[in-house]
Amino acid sequence: MKAEASAHSQLNFSTRKKCPDKRFLLCDFTKSSEMSGSSPFKMRFVHLDLKGAPPKVSYFSEIFPLFHALGANGLLIEYEDTFPYEGHLGLLRAQHAYSPSEVKEILRLATLNELEVVPLVQTFGHMEQFVLKHETLAHLREVALFPNTLNPHEAECLALVRAMIDQVMELHPGARWLHVGCDEVYYLGEGETSRQWLQQEQNTKAKLCLSHMRAVASHVLAQHPTTTPLVWDDMLRDIPEDQLSALLMEKYRKSGFLRLWAASAFKGATGPSQALPPIDYHLRNNLQWLQVAACGPADTLQGIILTGWQRYDHFSVLCELLPVGIPSLAICLQSLLHGGFAEDVRAKVENLLGTVSLETTGLMSEGASSFPGSDILALVTEGLHLRSSVDEMLQRDRYVTGWFSPYHRRRKLIHPVMIQHVQPQALSCLGLSVSWPGGAPSCRSWRLPCIMSSTRMPWRSGWRRMCTPAWGSCRRCCRTSVRLLAPGPPWPSPALTWVRTLERGDFPHPCPAVSSLTFASC
Repeated sequence: MKAEASAHSQLNFSTRKKCPDKRFLLCDFTKSSEMSGSSPFKMRFVHLDLKGAPPKVSYFSEIFPLFHALGANGLLIEYEDTFPYEGHLGLLRAQHAYSPSEVKEILRLATLNELEVVPLVQTFGHMEQFVLKHETLAHLREVALFPNTLNPHEAECLALVRAMIDQVMELHPGARWLHVGCDEVYYLGEGETSRQWLQQEQNTKAKLCLSHMRAVASHVLAQHPTTTPLVWDDMLRDIPEDQLSALLMEKYRKSGFLRLWAASAFKGATGPSQALPPIDYHLRNNLQWLQVAACGPADTLQGIILTGWQRYDHFSVLCELLPVGIPSLAICLQSLLHGGFAEDVRAKVENLLGTVSLETTGLMSEGASSFPGSDILALVTEGLHLRSSVDEMLQRDRYVTGWFSPYHRRRKLIHPVMIQHVQPQALSCLGLSVSWPGGAPSCRSWRLPCIMSSTRMPWRSGWRRMCTPAWGSCRRCCRTSVRLLAPGPPWPSPALTWVRTLERGDFPHPCPAVSSLTFASC
């Protein structure tokens, strides 16, 4: 395999989303970019994962100038089913896919803002995204039951991958790099054909993995000789030295990859249903990469990709939307650009985002921001504040847990004095939702002006899942407390009318004072 090292030395490596602090991407450049500030990374690419909540082209026209101002000089675009595949690949194309003219406009906007584009096409693992989930292509799976991985023994699989690459490259002429994925190739070697192949002497999973990667890379180099293929490195880490004479940074350098890339994350790496990125976590991740760059030889780490996964696969829910992750991206990019996150860097980020106070821990403050998509961040933050307030009341308030539990409420065995402690908090939490569109977290009237309409259904579904239980629990507490305080029929009492008004999202008058109501017997 040492003789084959030169054949796959054009490959470049990195790792995957669940462990963003353990990523490496190796590259050999023919050009270098001008160093900005005190950053050890000449190239700073922002990853756009378009397989969930793809932005409208008009939003790219707003956000690309901000990317450039924050210090980015490149984009890694993972199209998945939003790419306008044609011909026999047309079934891979989603209904909301970009048109060829829209892809060209995205590239024009990127060039206008000095952002170099690297397209990403999955060619081995993660093929469930938009390929192997189709019944007509199910026969190409490594394991028949699981749509994750291509069968590397099927010639039709390589033909499919080549056709996908060629169509993507046709709309990206002159691209210096093409990322071919190859991460998380689950169940490789578990298919029947692979099992038989592995029984032969000297055949291993490592050799099987490398052979497919090499075949894909060879096609890229043969058909697009000015383009260098890139791959994530997680499938290569455990390969023995005699087959890949390097492990991680030091071993990769011994293999001849003298210039390496890193990959961190700014969102999408801390949970499949994460609503807001933990900024402090991502900031520490990127600061650690600065330390790694400082400890190695000069210019060893040429660039870094800040990944921003939108969903873990096509069967998972959406995680943080791109507009919600902008503050995290801004902090991480500026920290990489200036070599740290000092107060002057914080002030610059606040200025670029139009934010009065920038939070790196916990939820963002309720102060207004003016960056593109900040209204969506405000909605998400308000929703999380509501859920947090209701959870705090229902799970930690001594009066609720001690005297107003579901058991007490079902049986109406509640001490009248305790209702006076519970009701104001419940009404306060209920009032938090009034500022939401529609007055409730069902999100039916929510609009995402910068995101394609296809996102609205999973977006609403996710928010119902997250906030509706809190909303329902709060509403039931309010109704129960009002009914128990009221003198009895006829209904509704003034306070109950006020609760119903809150649910409609209106404030006609203050809530009737508890002291003006008569306690019902328990």
